Amino acid sequence: MTTLKEQLQEDLTAAIRTRDELRSSTIRLTLSAVTGEEVAAGKERRELSDAEVLKVLAREAKKRREAAEAFDAAGRTDSAARERAEGEVLAGYLPEQLSDEELAAIVAEAVAASGATGPQGMGAVMKLVKPKVEGLAEGGRVAAVVKAALTSG
Repeated sequence: MTTLKEQLQEDLTAAIRTRDELRSSTIRLTLSAVTGEEVAAGKERRELSDAEVLKVLAREAKKRREAAEAFDAAGRTDSAARERAEGEVLAGYLPEQLSDEELAAIVAEAVAASGATGPQGMGAVMKLVKPKVEGLAEGGRVAAVVKAALTSG
């Protein structure tokens, strides 16, 4: 069974062989973020689990999205396109994101289970929703759906 990190390393080697500059540079940066995470925890370097590597991948993909938006706002479409392309490479390693309908259903279930109402119930609902959507939906998106559900309900 190949770990996600090993898969990234194999894909990096393949991208270098095929001279795929975008793919190789994106994977190289991501692997370096994974390595940074491995040594950040303390004196001993430790191997990250696939779940932890997925978190690093999601964080890197989010950085690319935010950078693309910033470049678009500054009128630098070429840089924005590059960031989006890198984001697409990373998206290939991430689990498929929940659709708006699926996310809304999970949030509605959590709101009903917690009995929360109004903005003060946000924390209680998020606590129930977060484990179910971990890695499948971005935190900001989840928070927006929870907020909408609590204010409309």
